[in-house]
Amino acid sequence: MEIIKAILFGIVEGITEWLPVSSTGHMILLDEFIKLDVSKQFYELFEVVIQLGAILAVVIIFWKNIWPFYNARGKTRVNHTVISLWGKILVACLPAAVIGILFDDWIDAHLHNSVVVSLTLIIYGIIFIVIESKNIGSRTTDDLGKITYKQALGVGGFQLLSLIPGTSRSGSTIIGGLLLGLERSVAAEFTFFLAIPVMAGASLLKLVKYVLKVGFTFSGMELGILATGCIVSFIVSLFVIKFLLSYIRKHDFKVFGWYRIILGIIVLLYFWLF
Repeated sequence: MEIIKAILFGIVEGITEWLPVSSTGHMILLDEFIKLDVSKQFYELFEVVIQLGAILAVVIIFWKNIWPFYNARGKTRVNHTVISLWGKILVACLPAAVIGILFDDWIDAHLHNSVVVSLTLIIYGIIFIVIESKNIGSRTTDDLGKITYKQALGVGGFQLLSLIPGTSRSGSTIIGGLLLGLERSVAAEFTFFLAIPVMAGASLLKLVKYVLKVGFTFSGMELGILATGCIVSFIVSLFVIKFLLSYIRKHDFKVFGWYRIILGIIVLLYFWLF
């Protein structure tokens, strides 16, 4: 039964991690109805480490775009455009990395609750609708190679917003990208690449904290739950990333804005009434 639950969590993670709808909000709802029979410390670890499967999907889909080395005439060459892209990704990671490490425990203790998640779902849903309706932002940067370090740092600043549960990491960075002049598909792709070091770092941080508190001890069932969640989130992410890239070529993000508002109201009403 716990493995079946882990499959459900993996499905939800794989879908909501990449769509700008907040994976945290969905995880809170899912945990309310389908609780894993594990310790609180292990669940907090599972909720973050399960993202590794989603990261692997990005790496596989965009391998040629993110691997800077290639073979030409029997010699290993370096793609300097990719190296430059990674430089911008690392610059964009700095704000969230510094603030996240310093305030991770405080955020978990004070902001990881249904009220905060509900409000951020609604607020950023409204922001998405306003930005898309009024076509805010120049959106002149139509290629990843044209992203400047200033724009990358700006997107990293917007990523700070995602430290507040319910905001959505992809949602905050896509909004930031649009406002800073990135074309919709470019903003989405940069968000995917930015997720690799950010989510890997968050998983490592949670793992270190878990080991310091509990020790590096996992039961067979716990390892099975972790493995299942990661594998399922990986498989689902492969489809969701490709869907989103195809979707945004012809559509805007308004539908996700309305979805966030509706979900935020449902979460708020549920925890208020029950």
